[in-house]
Amino acid sequence: MKLKYRKAVFVVTYRKEKDKIKYLILKRKLHWKGWEFPKGGVNKDESLLHAVKREIKEETGQSAFNIKKYKYHGKYKYPRLYADRPGIIGQTFHLFSAELKKPKVKIDRLEHSTYKWLDFKSALKLLTYKNKKICLKIVNKKLTKS
Repeated sequence: MKLKYRKAVFVVTYRKEKDKIKYLILKRKLHWKGWEFPKGGVNKDESLLHAVKREIKEETGQSAFNIKKYKYHGKYKYPRLYADRPGIIGQTFHLFSAELKKPKVKIDRLEHSTYKWLDFKSALKLLTYKNKKICLKIVNKKLTKS
């Protein structure tokens, strides 16, 4: 079996609360434990945009709007092989941001145990991996500039 990287999307998800931006951070429980924002694999013959919309719906129960694609992308290796991802050694990802309207999120209980809406500094501190911290900084810079 040829080992390969799975194509994925990272989606820094936020909502505007009065004049403040709050970021959605999910507590991961499947494959690893820690904090992340919505993300997921791109299905065969699926566009990146469709994958973003589908993942947001699956992981928050909401429809995203104001979706933006960033020039930032990357690649990382999994710490080990996973039985439910045969032949996959890691992921390549493209960065997006997406806005949600409601504070109440319906998480996918298979993947996540809880969620938090946090300001930039708190979200940055809580995120587990460096690549996600970089993504949050890129999106926050864009959102606070405009």
